[in-house]
Amino acid sequence: MGADNDSVLAAARAWAGARMALATVVSTWGSAPRPRGSHMLVHEDGRFEGSVSGGCVENDILAAAAAVIAGAPAMLKAYGVADSAAWEAGLPCGGRIEVLVQPVSPEGFPPALFEAISAARAMGQPFEVATDLATGRSGAGGFVNRYDPPRRLLIVGAVQIAQALAGLARELGISCAVIDPRARFLTSERFPGVMLDDRWPDEAVTALRPDPATAVVTLSHDSKIDDPALIAALAHPTAYVAALGSRRSHAARLERLAAAGVGPDDLARIEGPAGLDLGAIGPAEIALSIAAAMVRRFHA
Repeated sequence: MGADNDSVLAAARAWAGARMALATVVSTWGSAPRPRGSHMLVHEDGRFEGSVSGGCVENDILAAAAAVIAGAPAMLKAYGVADSAAWEAGLPCGGRIEVLVQPVSPEGFPPALFEAISAARAMGQPFEVATDLATGRSGAGGFVNRYDPPRRLLIVGAVQIAQALAGLARELGISCAVIDPRARFLTSERFPGVMLDDRWPDEAVTALRPDPATAVVTLSHDSKIDDPALIAALAHPTAYVAALGSRRSHAARLERLAAAGVGPDDLARIEGPAGLDLGAIGPAEIALSIAAAMVRRFHA
């Protein structure tokens, strides 16, 4: 499941106790604007959070959700450019989607499932919910939605590239921590709104326990800082491990890590130089190349 439903899960916690309906993309064909598993949560007062199409069919989904909240049974809605209502509630991009709209109730999507999903993700564990599309009841059925842990980025080295990369992570909905034992580099003025960790990188990375939804990127250019962080990241099932530097410096890095006992399979996990080859120039473009490579790995 490639959908980002963090805001929906947060809204479910904030609206607990209210009558709600949950819309879910259960099938996609062609250039669908939102992936399978995407949610839109609708409050009884008309507020909503999330998206199932990026705006193309949301008005129609809101009407269906209001009916479900009022007592109508769950309904499966199909949308595509060939529909008679294409201009009112269609997908001009050319794709097709099916959306299940179900009540947030014991007969639909039990509210306790939101709590279970959030608890599992907080522990770094994925969680799966099965739904019967014929009845709209979650708990058993053929459609399975997987909720992965929140995506995280651990940046080692509070340098200028890190400032740009932290900002991109925030825009991508990826929580970010910057790790650097050098107090003059690691300041809230340079990294506003970012979690700052002044422990030695190996200690910090180990304590933060990177998982398959975590990226670790080293940027300091100081082997005393970067190498221990890489060793710690490789000791966990970290999704994306990358290190800034030239090909020559990366070759030297691999020699050092091999001498420190890192095996060849783990050495191969390190992307170096970090980021996609975009011909990037300057901190912002380099940060963009790293962010792109990180997102690609998250979706691999």
